[in-house]
Amino acid sequence: MNVIPAAGRQPNGAAPRQRQGRAGPATGRAGWLRTYLRLSKAEFVLDYYLSVIVVMTAYAASAGSGFVWESLLTVGLFMLGQFGVVSAVMAFDDVNGFRDGSDQANYVGADGEPLRPLQRKPLLTGALTPRQATWFGTLALLWGAALWTLAAVQAAHRPWWALLAAGLVLVTSWQYSYGLKFSYRSLGEVLIAGCPMVLVIAPYGYLDGHMPALVLVEAVLFGLWQILVSAYSNTKDISGDKAVGRSTVAVRTSDRGNRRFIGALTATDLLLVPAAAAAGWAPWWAVAAMLPLAALRLRQYAAFLRGGDALLARRRGVSAFRTGIACLALVNLVHFAG
Repeated sequence: MNVIPAAGRQPNGAAPRQRQGRAGPATGRAGWLRTYLRLSKAEFVLDYYLSVIVVMTAYAASAGSGFVWESLLTVGLFMLGQFGVVSAVMAFDDVNGFRDGSDQANYVGADGEPLRPLQRKPLLTGALTPRQATWFGTLALLWGAALWTLAAVQAAHRPWWALLAAGLVLVTSWQYSYGLKFSYRSLGEVLIAGCPMVLVIAPYGYLDGHMPALVLVEAVLFGLWQILVSAYSNTKDISGDKAVGRSTVAVRTSDRGNRRFIGALTATDLLLVPAAAAAGWAPWWAVAAMLPLAALRLRQYAAFLRGGDALLARRRGVSAFRTGIACLALVNLVHFAG
């Protein structure tokens, strides 16, 4: 969570500093489109949309010849709505990060040189104003709510737990660092893990009306893999987040405590499928199918313990996430088809 403070404020009260990489307001339709896509972090949150692979491989394999094209419409509407919801979360996060100075602290060094590519933050570069970003976030959230409502209305099934889960995401997700500011109240990690779970649970519920134990396990993994990316980002952002009062686990605990927290998440990831197999919720061979993910996860955490490079660990977390999705798709296609 990172941008430039309003009116040039610095988190530590220092004198205003020239904004580095300032490009000025966006111009032209193409320029505005690129700018708003950057605000929505479209390039960096693609992994959220991989939930459709988990949902469709499980449902299509289980439905077999009973699969109907209306199912694609349900998932398509949900995914279009998801784009609005995720875009709203990113836009409001940037607005807050700009106003409180956390993005400035995390993206620009004390010498004024960028620490990360500033084009990711159009408020920092001056391409957008906070007012424009707030309007975009509001419209994106309304778009998401409308499309999610339409997806539920035309769905073959509308179980109460799917409707409730989607509704909770609509109400809470955009308040990660805006509104109620859950990440400032020690609830950020809960949202980061919980909201992605719903991206599997809700659309599968609309398609099938029931929740197989294996799909529920996969939803938990989907959320867990998101936090195993975010936890390393939060480790890198400790100083900036602490300066503005954002209460992540990395901020609240010691370096050792944070490493233990990430280690506990890693262990949960490694043990969840074996535990599900032992309980009869997953086929025994799923443990072997998930071995590529396990190898990448161990590499990610072991290298972080040795070198402490949080951004490298984050990148490896993204690779592990995508590998895990491929493993889950394989498990679904074989297990549910059988």
